[in-house]
Amino acid sequence: MPVFTRLTDRGVLAIRGEDRVAFLQGLVSNDVAAVAPDRAIHAAFLTPQGKYLHDFFIVERGEALLLDCEVERRADLMRRLKIYKLRARVEIADETESWAVAAIHGEGAVAAIGGGAIPGAALPFAGGVAYVDPRLAALGARAIVPADRAEESLAAAGLEAADRRDWDALRLSLGVPDGSRDLEVEKSTLMESGFDELNGISWQKGCYMGQELTARTKYRGLVKRRLVPIALDGPPPAAGTAITRDGKPVGEVRSGLALDGGGRALALIRLEVLKDDSPLDASGISVRPHRPAWMAPA
Repeated sequence: MPVFTRLTDRGVLAIRGEDRVAFLQGLVSNDVAAVAPDRAIHAAFLTPQGKYLHDFFIVERGEALLLDCEVERRADLMRRLKIYKLRARVEIADETESWAVAAIHGEGAVAAIGGGAIPGAALPFAGGVAYVDPRLAALGARAIVPADRAEESLAAAGLEAADRRDWDALRLSLGVPDGSRDLEVEKSTLMESGFDELNGISWQKGCYMGQELTARTKYRGLVKRRLVPIALDGPPPAAGTAITRDGKPVGEVRSGLALDGGGRALALIRLEVLKDDSPLDASGISVRPHRPAWMAPA
């Protein structure tokens, strides 16, 4: 049965004005011109050197582009966007108090919003917008709905409330990163974090902030590490804990979740380590990485 998890760690920024598409198009990694009432995208905002700053989902509602972003970092995102506003005819507003963000997951999640299974497919829903997760349809769907009646409207759509742990367990099992929980601000790159395979980069659009390094990393095969899901024989150690093989560091743990009998997490691991079954360790806990089905071969 499909369920929903209200994502209280997500905020919403709104960008209005006649230059809203062109403004974002020159800044983010994906093709903002593709956003429409029936299409949402996932994109990243990088430093000029191509390092990660923010990532978010972009949907269209009326005359506004809504950005589903990290709630605790939305002020920084808003500040950085305003730096590049210059003469662009846009208005940027924090509308987190007006909107709630929810993940819709479980069997029948995509059907519950009335959409197809194409990642990014969007449509009006419960007074807001719902869309198939642009990264991976197996994640289900997401919705941005009026905050003052979020739970009621989602329940009226036939969805039951679910614990946040259920959503995190699904995300971690699929190996999909969750913003700055898994990517290091001003250090991580998109290619090592799965943005190419997870539909977060357009290779056909024009220039954007950090494009040169992103393209060079792809076409020169410079990726040496990847974020991958791992299973652990105990509760996940703290994010940043080193993963070792024969006592030598080969990666580090990122976000994780304790489960009965062990745990799941994401980890940034050197690619050569994924090619054999040598035992790995993180603070005394056995680690078993695997390459998710969506990840392209090295």
